[in-house]
Order: sequence, then C-alpha cells, then structure tokens
Amino acid sequence: MLTFAHLAVAGAVSLACAFAYYVLQRARHDLAIRKIGGVRAPMLASNPLTAISWFYSTARAQMRNQLLEQYTSFFDLATPECPDCVEIYFMPRERYILTRDPEHIKAVLTTQFSDFGKGPRFHDLWRPFLGDSIFTTDGQLWHDSRSLIRPMFVKDRISDLATFEKGVSTLLDKLPPSGQTVDIMDLLYRMTLDVTTEFLLGASVDSLSNPQSEFATAFNDVQRIQMMLTTVGPFEALIPRGRYNQGIQVIDRFMMPYIEQALALPQDELEKLSNSDKHFTFLHSIARYTRNRQVLRDQIIAVLLAGRDTTAATLSWALYELSRYPDKYARLRSEVVGAVGRARAPTYADLKAVTYLRHALAETLRLYPAVPYNLRSALEDTTLPPAKAGQPPIAVVKGDIVVYSALAMQRRGDLYPPASDKFADPALFSPERWEGWTPRPWQYVPFNGGPRICVGQNFAMTEMAYCMVRILQKYERLEYRGDWYAQQHEAEVVGKPSQGVHIALYEEGAKVVGNPEPPGV
Repeated sequence: MLTFAHLAVAGAVSLACAFAYYVLQRARHDLAIRKIGGVRAPMLASNPLTAISWFYSTARAQMRNQLLEQYTSFFDLATPECPDCVEIYFMPRERYILTRDPEHIKAVLTTQFSDFGKGPRFHDLWRPFLGDSIFTTDGQLWHDSRSLIRPMFVKDRISDLATFEKGVSTLLDKLPPSGQTVDIMDLLYRMTLDVTTEFLLGASVDSLSNPQSEFATAFNDVQRIQMMLTTVGPFEALIPRGRYNQGIQVIDRFMMPYIEQALALPQDELEKLSNSDKHFTFLHSIARYTRNRQVLRDQIIAVLLAGRDTTAATLSWALYELSRYPDKYARLRSEVVGAVGRARAPTYADLKAVTYLRHALAETLRLYPAVPYNLRSALEDTTLPPAKAGQPPIAVVKGDIVVYSALAMQRRGDLYPPASDKFADPALFSPERWEGWTPRPWQYVPFNGGPRICVGQNFAMTEMAYCMVRILQKYERLEYRGDWYAQQHEAEVVGKPSQGVHIALYEEGAKVVGNPEPPGV
C-alpha cells in the first residue's frame, strides 16, 4: 500500500537525484570554461534561485517600458576589470552573457562570426512568426535566405521612388490642418506598412485609409508577445500564447492569397516581369527561385517586419527630437528647400545631397537604434575579448547565449569625446556632432554589421529620407503636444516611443492659434 512516507521518500530521492545532476552538469560546465582558457564574466546570479529574480524583474521592466534602465543597471554589479559584461547562470545549459562592449559586438558579428549564430533555441522560439527566414537561421539556410532577398535591394530597385511617393502623399493627405494635434507615429506605422506591402506583394494593405486593419493589429500583437517570450528566457513556457497563435493565423490568411497568385504564374512569365517593370514585386523575385509556399511566406514576413517597423520607429523618434529643437528643424527645412524646392518630388540624388538630413537620421539612429537588443548563441566553444589588455578572455561554452544591446552601448558616455561647445553631451540630440566626428568602428551599429549586416538598410534610409523631405517641404515648423517627460523607450522587436508622438505641424504662413507650450519643455 502506497503511504505518505513512501511518497516523501520518493520525493526526497528525486530531489537528491536532481541536485546531483545539477552539481555534475555545473562541474562539467566549469571544466569546459577552464579548457577554453577563459574566465566567467561578473555574475549577477549563479544558480536557479537567484536567477529567477533577475528574469522576473526584467519581464516587469519590459512591461513598464523600462528595459533600457534594467539592462543598464546590470552593469552596476560589474567589476572594474570587466565593467561592461556580466552573466546570469541559471542552469548548466542556461547561461546568459549580457554585454554592451563594442569589442564583444565586433567579435560576435564579424571576427568570430562562425562561432556564433541564432542557434536552435532562438530558431524554435521564433519559428511560428518568422519561420526559416533570414532572421532565424544559420549556415546554409541563412545563406540561401540572404541570396533570395538581396536582388530586390540593389540600387536600381531602391532608386525608383514611385512607391515612396504614393505612400507619403497619402500620409500628407491624412494630416490635419495646421496647428491641430496628431499622433504622427500612428500614421507613420500605417504608411510604412502600406509602402512595404506594396513593395513586397504589389498591393498595399491600405492601412492609412483603414486604421482598424485586422492584419496590422495581429502583426503588432505577435511582435509584442514574441519579445516577451524572448525576454523571460527559460520561463517562456509560462507566457500565454492564445493571442499570439491567433495573430499568426491572421497573418498567414492574409499572405497566402498573394503567394498563390504568384505561384500561378508560369516561370517564363516571372522572367518577363523581372525584365520589365513596375509590376515586378519582391514576391515575384523570390518565386523565380522557389515554389515552396512556406519559404515564400517566411521571407516576406521577415522583410515586412524589417521594412515597416524600423523605418516608422526611426522617423517617429526623429520628429520627436526635432520638435524640441525648432532651430534644428528650421535649418533642416532650409537645406531641403534650398536643394529640392518647396514642391518638387526629390530624386535619389537629392536625398543623398542633403547632408544635414543624413546627419539628423544618423543622430536619431545613434540615440535610438532600431533593433535595441539582439542575441547570439555560441555554436562552438569560444571566447569574447577581455575588457583590458593582459586579462584572460571571457569563456563562452557551446550553447551559451550572448545578449548585446546597441542601444545601451551607444548611450555609453565614455565612448564619446568630452562634451564641449563643438560636441554636445552625447545624451542629447545633436546632428551637428556628425560634421566633425566619426564614431569609432563598432561603436555605432544601427544596422548590425559583418556578414549579417542589414541587407535592406539602403531601402530603409531612402524611405526615411524621402518621407522627411516631403514633410519638411510642406511644413515650416512643428510643436510637441505630448508630455515630454512621460515618453519612454518601448522595446518590442523594434524600439519605439511608448506614448506615440503627438505634434502639431504648421504650413508656411499658417496662423498660430494659442501656440501652447509643450508640457514639460
């Protein structure tokens, strides 16, 4: 007969076995570190009990839009010998190395590229959303994905600005009369969704005219939950996935008719389209090389994520910052009007010629890199460079996760020259700093770097510049109408303003009604 005593003994034996297994695996992990010839980073947690509190506080910070503050606080517990890298040791196969060191980012992205990848865990976690796309795969699969995507991002394709003009014209039509408040971020996200779906599929979702788009809502929901699943690390199984799974179904239902339409075209018809013209889309381009529906779906979703969100978020941050500096907006408008005029559609050459615009966008990406947090898994036993010469490297065991933050790194004051009349405090928005300063290598990585550098960066920069020029041509000035100090950095997959960007735009010669002072400014 089974008694409580039997159960207690069985439980005690199970706990003892689990503890013995943990101790054995921990010893093996420590031995692997010694064999590699490196050391551990300063430890925030060295066992499951202490690690849980860190994952919990990070999840809370994510929900409160305080992830940057949380990430930065990790390094308060670092050491002088290793000030910008720490680790959380949860289990022998659950070790997280967190860094904001440019040399570590360089190692992960280029000098030791073959040692690091997305890894099987990241791939499995993100596969429902991004499938086997360029953002989730390694090795040959990643190489094949990049080869499929690259042809549509050559200069000749990007310099055809008709799709941008159509999207921006619709955006300008949706803006209210001079002096009225509008959340420009909402419109920018809808515009970039329209532009990107037109580029990818040949048909816009027309979300500027249909703000309650089921597809756009599902896309946002999936991204938000996906980021939370990633943030909580080993506890991702505890996050409810009902809304996430429903969103994936909505996305797939939207995509499949376009995929079927492309696959219905014979190969020779696809080749004819490729040699022509305006009707040749990203989907047509990749359908020339594969007839696999899942491959087509995965690549389109990946590029849609990169094409919509990074551009909309960066434009939102740029207008947010410019609304606080009327002199910078006035200078930017003066240069745009001088180069392009007040009405003419800019050419690709025009966009490259407005230097202060390039500097304003670069400064925006310095303060707000589009993808603020990223990670790589160690595919082999390897190391990360030491913080100081003469010290041992940080050992990285196969399977360990390296989390790096371009946002935290690019906010490090010690990576910049001292503030002066010629170089503003690096915490402030100052496009002028780019006139006589160039970041050191790997201290500015808005589009990542190395073999995985963003293949669509020229597309994104061109779309951002085109949109800014059209807004600057029409509007003489802008005012911020939100609470400046309530704004936070909301980190989903892409970092965006948590409060939206509520501004008023004024056309040239428009009368000022009330001219309210922006709260907190």
